[in-house]
Amino acid sequence: MPTRTTHRAASIEDADPLALAIAPPPDETPEERAARIREEQHSKAISDSIDQELEAQRQEAKRGIKPIKILLLGQSESGKSTTLKNFQLLYEPKAFSKERAGWRGVIFLNICRSIHVILDAMAYVQAHTRATSPNRATSPPNSPLTPPMTPTVYPELDPELLRLKTRLQPVLGVEELLIRRLTEDSGETEATQLDTINRSRSVLKEVAVNASLQWKGAFAKHHQRQERGDQESIDSSAAVDWEDPNDPGIVLNECAEDIKRLWRHPTIQEMLSKQNLRLEEMAGFSFLDALDEVTSPRYLPSDEHILRARLKTLGVTEHRFKLNGGTGIGSDWRIFDVGGHRSLVHAWAPYFDDMNAILFLAPISAFDQVLSEAPKVNRLEDSVHLWQTIVSNRLLQNTTIILFLNKIDLMQQKLASGIRLRDYVVSYGDRPNNYETASAYLKKKFAAIMREQSPVPRTFYCHLTNVTDMKATKYILGSIRDSIMQTQLRDAQLMA
Repeated sequence: MPTRTTHRAASIEDADPLALAIAPPPDETPEERAARIREEQHSKAISDSIDQELEAQRQEAKRGIKPIKILLLGQSESGKSTTLKNFQLLYEPKAFSKERAGWRGVIFLNICRSIHVILDAMAYVQAHTRATSPNRATSPPNSPLTPPMTPTVYPELDPELLRLKTRLQPVLGVEELLIRRLTEDSGETEATQLDTINRSRSVLKEVAVNASLQWKGAFAKHHQRQERGDQESIDSSAAVDWEDPNDPGIVLNECAEDIKRLWRHPTIQEMLSKQNLRLEEMAGFSFLDALDEVTSPRYLPSDEHILRARLKTLGVTEHRFKLNGGTGIGSDWRIFDVGGHRSLVHAWAPYFDDMNAILFLAPISAFDQVLSEAPKVNRLEDSVHLWQTIVSNRLLQNTTIILFLNKIDLMQQKLASGIRLRDYVVSYGDRPNNYETASAYLKKKFAAIMREQSPVPRTFYCHLTNVTDMKATKYILGSIRDSIMQTQLRDAQLMA
C-alpha cells in the first residue's frame, strides 16, 4: 500500500500542468476535434492580427509619426454618436456594411421605445381620468420651464384607441427582448425602469450600454461570422437569421398598421402635445414616420437610418481610422468619446491634453428642454456651462476647439411654430424670433465666452450643423480634416 501511494504522487509531480491544461479531452469526438481546431486557428488569426497592429504602431512611433487625435464632447443627445458615424461613413464606409445587423436591432428598439412612451402617456391620461371625471382629465404641468396658469385638460381616449393600446402590448415584449440582447453582458436594465421626473409624471429611462461591449454583434446570427485575420466582421444580410420565429422584425411587421394608426391619430397628437412630448424632436424617434420601410420584411437599415438611430453608450471609447491609404503624416486618426463622463472634466482632462482638436457639440434646438438626469437644468444652459469649463481649462489650452451649434433643423421648426427663445433666454430680449437672428446671437455668446475665459488667445471655430444631413456634414468634416492635417504638416516641418 505505501508503495502504490508513493508511485501516484510521483506521477502527479512529473506531469506537466501546462500540457494537461491545453490537452484535448480524452473522449473528444472527430466532430469536436474539427470544431476545436477551427476555433484554435481562428483565435490564432486574431492574435496574429493584434500582433501585427502593435508592431505597426511601434514602427510608426519609431518614425516619429504621431496620430491625429480628436475628442468629441457634448451633453447626451447632442449629436456626438452621429458625428462619429459620419466619420465612419466618410473614411470607413465598409464599417456600416458590417454593422447593419446590429443597427437593425437598435432601430427596432427605437420604434418599441417610441410606442412605449405613447402607451405610457395614454395610461397616464387614463389614471387621471378615473381620478377626476369620467370624461376629462386634468393634471399639473409637465415641464418646470413653462408652467401654465390652469391645469391641463386632456382629450378623451375613445374605444378605438383603447383597442389599439391593447393590441400593441406585444411591442413591449419585443422591447424587453431587445434590451436583454443589448445588455446581456453588462447587467444594464435601465430602459425597463421608470424614473420620476416630478410628481406629475414618470418617464422611461433611456437604455444605455457599456461602450466596451461588442453590442453590435448581439443581433448577428450565431456563428455567422467571417473568419478573417484582421477582425471578426459581420456580413450584413447573412448575419440576420431571417427564418428565426423570434426575430423582432416579425412582430413589428405584424403590428405596423396598428402602430401607424396610433401615431397618426389626432387625439394622440393632441395628447402628446398637451404633455409636452414632442417625439419627432427626440433622438431615435424619427422612425415613426418611416414605418413602411423599417417594418418591412427583410429590412436592413440604410446609411441614413443608421445615422438617425439612437443608442446611449457609457464609458470612454477610442475609434481609429486610416486616411490616405494608411501611410504618411496625418493618415492615422483616433477619435475619443468620453460618453457619460462629459461633466467630470477635471477627472479626465489630464488624459486628453494631447488632443489635436476637440469637437464640441451644443444642441441649440434644446433651448426649451431640460436634462433627463437633472430635470431642473435647462439643456442650453448646461451646454453653456460645459463650454465654459472646457475653454477655461488650462490643461486643454493648447487644443483647438471646434464648436458645432447642432440640430439647427429642429431649432428652425421650433421658432417657426411660435416657440419664443426669449421665454427661455431672457437676455435675448425683443430680438426677432427667427432662426437667422437667434443662431447669430447664440454664436456670438459662445464666442464671447471663449474670448473672455480662455487662458490663452484662441481662434473661434464654429459651424451651424445638422449632423444627420450627410451631405452638409461631409463638407464640414472634410474642411476640418484638411485644416488639422495642414497644421500637422506645418508642425512636422518645424520639428524637422
